[in-house]
Amino acid sequence: MSAVKLTPERWSKILDFLREKTGIYVKSEQECKRFIEAVLWMSRSGAPWRMLPTEYGKWYSVYRRFARWTEQGIWEKMHRHFADDPDMEHLIIDSTTVCAHPCAAGAPHKKGDNGRRLLGEVEADSARRYT
Repeated sequence: MSAVKLTPERWSKILDFLREKTGIYVKSEQECKRFIEAVLWMSRSGAPWRMLPTEYGKWYSVYRRFARWTEQGIWEKMHRHFADDPDMEHLIIDSTTVCAHPCAAGAPHKKGDNGRRLLGEVEADSARRYT
């Protein structure tokens, strides 16, 4: 998976949020940005922490900071803060929101047709019918 880089606009919004919250110390702006990008890479890749690319820092240090922020509720506060302003750049569609026509699952195509068909066969059959 490719590196995750925050745009200057997004980073500015995140940095403003972090600076206005008590209990969050932003020592180095660049290090903090690299940490946020590391967490984004982890969430998008689904990889184990040990697979974190070295460009984001030592995996265990990133993990410990992530765990501390989780315990302090920072991620939850950040989520609530930005929920009203989604960027809609990365969306996930899972099988609970996608429906297929019954014939795509092998249901009989015509009344009286007891043969099961695969999705490609149904498409080919439909193409033949309309030509």
